[in-house]
Amino acid sequence: MRTFETLADLAACVGQEVAVSDWTTVTQEQVNRFAESTGDHQWIHVDVERAKAGPFGAPIAHGFLTLSLLPAFFDAALDIKGARMGVNYGLNRVRFPSPVPVGSRLRGRMTLQAAEPIERDGLQITWAVVVEREGGDKPACVAESLARLYP
Repeated sequence: MRTFETLADLAACVGQEVAVSDWTTVTQEQVNRFAESTGDHQWIHVDVERAKAGPFGAPIAHGFLTLSLLPAFFDAALDIKGARMGVNYGLNRVRFPSPVPVGSRLRGRMTLQAAEPIERDGLQITWAVVVEREGGDKPACVAESLARLYP
């Protein structure tokens, strides 16, 4: 885990890969719970037997499930002591270049693209996040993620 004492310490890292999370395994139970939460019950995600005969040879995680792992990757890889509070501010761009078969291990690589001062002595940060699949030749997800941090 990478630790920053202040927001200024983090801002000094613009242009750098700041952190890489640990690997996490995507399970069928997780996929099923995500389907229940979102109402997305497409067979390629939740019907294990049918998915085995499908185009990927196994059920795959929802793209949005993969995207929803970003907060966990950040939490596991970064500690910003100078931030009392952080809020998700949005996404500028998201792509899912390759599927995530159930059982895959994923991790996030975070590069700080920008750090701009905002009201209340806060900092708006823009991250380039690449979600890697262990053994995969393409990322599972690439996203530009924005957050606002407040001291």
